[in-house]
Amino acid sequence: MAIEQQTVRVTRWTGGQHPTISIISRMMQKEGLRPYVWENTPNYRYAVRSHGYNKVMFLIEGQLEITFPDSNQKVKMRAGDRLDIPAGVRHGAIVGMGGAKCVEAALQS
Repeated sequence: MAIEQQTVRVTRWTGGQHPTISIISRMMQKEGLRPYVWENTPNYRYAVRSHGYNKVMFLIEGQLEITFPDSNQKVKMRAGDRLDIPAGVRHGAIVGMGGAKCVEAALQS
C-alpha cells in the first residue's frame, strides 16, 4: 500500500504588477475558491495548529514566516507569494515588523 506524502507548496509571485486583493481574489475565484482577507499587526505570533481542509494563502502586503515544526522548516513569504498547506499539516506563523495582509481560502479535496 502506497502512502501519499503531504507536500507544502510555495509559489513565488511572478506577475508584472504589484499583487492586490482584487487581483489575487479574482485568481482564487477562477479556481473555485471563496477567498477572505485577514491582516495582523507586526510581530504577532500564531500558535502551531492544523486544519481539516487544504489551505491556500497569498500574502498581499508585509512579511510572514510560516513554520512547520514537524519537519523543522520555515518559509518566508513575500508579497504575492502563494502557500498551499495540505489538511493536517501542523504550522505556525510569525508576522514581520511591517505587519501582514493575506487572502486565504479553504480548498476542498
